[in-house]
Amino acid sequence: MSNNSFLNSDEILKIGFKSIGENIQISRKASFYNPSGISIGNNVRIDDFAILSGEITLGSYIHISAYVAMYGTKGIVMDDYSGLSPRVTVFSATDDFSGEFMIGPLLPKECISVIGGKVHLKKYVQIGSGSIVMPNITIDEGAVTGAMTLVNKNLDPWTINVGVPVRFYKERKRDLLKYEF
Repeated sequence: MSNNSFLNSDEILKIGFKSIGENIQISRKASFYNPSGISIGNNVRIDDFAILSGEITLGSYIHISAYVAMYGTKGIVMDDYSGLSPRVTVFSATDDFSGEFMIGPLLPKECISVIGGKVHLKKYVQIGSGSIVMPNITIDEGAVTGAMTLVNKNLDPWTINVGVPVRFYKERKRDLLKYEF
């Protein structure tokens, strides 16, 4: 019996990604906007109801869980062995809420202001379920967040971080490095 939950390789190629690696699993229920701006490495799985939009680069051995939203207007990069738990949202841009501009994607460009910057998740990063990553953030190698964390500042390497807003909790072990290949 075949598993029809994931697209086959021909269906994946027809999406029109910028580049695509090998051993890719993409749910039939995932959505892609501007796939020509999305690069996917090897051994990547993207689950049900994930939304990927904009300029996104995924390394290898990455898991994008169900209901993840990645809004890459200003760019999102995920390095190898990183992952996003269910219901994580990553923003590389946001509207200017100061009141100086209007807000909405259907308004003329002169009426709106979109601000932000690239989000970079380095190797071995894991973002906990329900967390939000704001624009212009670097999450350094090995850093992780607990569930429902608001990441509004850069995170140091090999740390565990929690809370709203995010705060350092404790150092993270590096034992997992022995499994890298």
